[in-house]
Amino acid sequence: MALNTVITLYFLIIAGGVVRSTGAGMGCPDWPRCFGRWIPPTEASQLPPDYKEIYGAKLKGEVEFNATKTWIEYVNRLLGAFTGIMIFLTLLASLPFLKSGNKQIFYLSLAAFILVGFQGWLGAKVVSFELKPVVVTLHMLFAIIIVFVLLYLLTWSGYVEGKFRMDRDNQRALNTLGITVMGLSLFQILLGTQVREAIDEVIVRLGYSARAEWISELGLRFYIHRSFSIIVLAVNLIWLRRILKVEAKKSFGAKLAVACALILALELVTGLVMAYLSVPAWAQPMHLTLAILLIGLQFMSWLVVNGNTYLRYKTLLS
Repeated sequence: MALNTVITLYFLIIAGGVVRSTGAGMGCPDWPRCFGRWIPPTEASQLPPDYKEIYGAKLKGEVEFNATKTWIEYVNRLLGAFTGIMIFLTLLASLPFLKSGNKQIFYLSLAAFILVGFQGWLGAKVVSFELKPVVVTLHMLFAIIIVFVLLYLLTWSGYVEGKFRMDRDNQRALNTLGITVMGLSLFQILLGTQVREAIDEVIVRLGYSARAEWISELGLRFYIHRSFSIIVLAVNLIWLRRILKVEAKKSFGAKLAVACALILALELVTGLVMAYLSVPAWAQPMHLTLAILLIGLQFMSWLVVNGNTYLRYKTLLS
């Protein structure tokens, strides 16, 4: 259940990226309904004749019904609801652990359930605050936190088994380096949100038809984000190289390190595509999803470096 929930959550992150890249964030101007309906309209004739007056103030007068944007946002909401159901089922699956010595599985599941409830509330605020940048960024940060909790739950419950065999000094050094890598990656993601906000500002001025001019209008935020990626790449490569030096080639830890390297490469490619190929719409959600996937894999690698918690628990029992 934890594994399937993580997969579902990544699909939700992809959907959120599509919403942002297509400008569909206000495709449904109210919440939880969409244009006052539980099932959104597919054409303007299904809306009240005065719908522009009703919703125009919220959308700053720029309301012209767009069925594509409306349904993109609505599918995003449905995926959010489905993710909540999956996390609730994970919580139910964890109930038997309350009677065992491994109660942490239940408490982690409960934490994920509470966090996804808060995330749903925050999603409603994204709409009510009309896509205020700080609220959108918080919404994404909580998605990362939920990913971390579920990945930790996945590791603790024993689905992922693997442990580095190394001396304490090497483990401590890799542990510190792993925390640094995750911190830099998170900071880079936050810088990316600032670039996205700059793109939104440029879109307001130039429109979606002027994609080729967006990058040149972004200013300092874009160049800081682009330059900082060199530091992120360098530290990641150092960390992954050290992992591969102490871990057998076919071990789970080595596979995680290789996966991190591949995702990092794809992340850089999508960044270059956006910078030099006029920010194609497909590249934006892909860039975001790869970033969240990368930091999730980094977190799992860090857990394995510290010794798989499940194996620790099994050792205590034995």
